[in-house]
Order: sequence, then C-alpha cells, then structure tokens
Amino acid sequence: MTSGDGSTMAVSGVTVLELDTPHGPARAHLHSAEEPRAALILGHGAAGGVEAPDIVTAAEVAHSEGISVALIEQPYRVAGRRSPPRAPQLDAAWVAVVERLRVGELAGLRLIVGGRSMGARVACRTAAATGAVAVLCLAFPLEPPRRAAKPLQSRLPELDAVTVPTLVVQGEQDRFGMPPPGPSREVVKVPGDHNLKKDLEAVAAAVRAWLSGVVAEAARAR
Repeated sequence: MTSGDGSTMAVSGVTVLELDTPHGPARAHLHSAEEPRAALILGHGAAGGVEAPDIVTAAEVAHSEGISVALIEQPYRVAGRRSPPRAPQLDAAWVAVVERLRVGELAGLRLIVGGRSMGARVACRTAAATGAVAVLCLAFPLEPPRRAAKPLQSRLPELDAVTVPTLVVQGEQDRFGMPPPGPSREVVKVPGDHNLKKDLEAVAAAVRAWLSGVVAEAARAR
C-alpha cells in the first residue's frame, strides 16, 4: 500500500514506512499502541541500526506503557552507507521525518524524541524544532576520543540547549564520558560501557520510571 509521500508495509505487527526527506528516503518502524498516551521517536547510533539492544529495550518499555514508538533509520542507512553525513544533513532529515509522523500516524500525540549516541545528539539539537515534550538519550557521547594536538571537545552544549525534561542513561564505564545532571536533565548511571548491553534491566528500569513521570506531566499540561 502506498501513502502520499512514501510506501507502507506491515511486518509482524510493525508498520514500516518509507518517508521522503531532503536527503533521500528515511525509514520508520512504527509500533502503534492500541490507545496511545504519547509517542516516542528514537534514532540510531552512527555505526548501528535501530536493532541495538538499548533501543529495543527502550521501545519495549515504552510500548508496554501504552506509548506508540517509531524507530527511525536515517537516509544514509537506508541507502546502505556506513558513515553518517554531517550534522546539518542528519538534523534536516530527522526533522522532516518527525514532522511527517506528527501530521500522520502520530497525529495528536505528545512527542518524546531521543536516540542512541549520535541519534541522541540529533534529538537534542532539534528538540525545539520538533516540538518535543521530552528527550531520551541513550549513551550520549559527551566527549569524542582525544586526538593529538587537538583540544578536548565537549558536546555538553547540545544537552544544555534542551529545555524540556531530559533523561540520559549512561554506562558507568562509557569511554565518551559522563554528562552531568542539569536543571531539566536527569542522568542515570547503569553498569557497563557505551553499548549499554551489560544490564538491560537497569536501562529498562530507568526508562520506565522516567517515562511514567514525563507522560503524566504532559497529560496535566494539556
């Protein structure tokens, strides 16, 4: 079946949408709740896909809480490329996908955005543009690996620019560093490193507790 700006097919209870962006088609894997209370849109890391264990865990938790979930593959992944483009291209594609879902399959729902690693950075940079009510960051890459003769670069300004409630779930041994908490930012440390595979139950518990509060607060604000 074909929709106005992309193709649609159902696979094992998941609706897969191919959505146009300024940089080629993206793909959304939509897990719809029966009576959704909100929607969670998650993006992948630079070298991985939406099947990453922490993304799957967060999606399962959200769905069990009555939240519809969309897992987004950036155009470069859909095209079969391994390396991501520059930030402006990633951000523009992400915003286009969120805007399309907002007026389509997720219409009328409060949107929580987020992602893993690179996907978390994209969600933070575009939180205002997408109208998100909250941001979920899985393994936020605070500091890139240091290179000789180059000063330390921190991505903390990307987190600090987000004004809506934010959760960062970070491995205690994450080689990219540990973000600090902030006025609207909660940071939960879990066992493990950047891949967050060591204790997925801890990841699930952190996401569940935070989502419950965020969705309740969004409902009161309506």
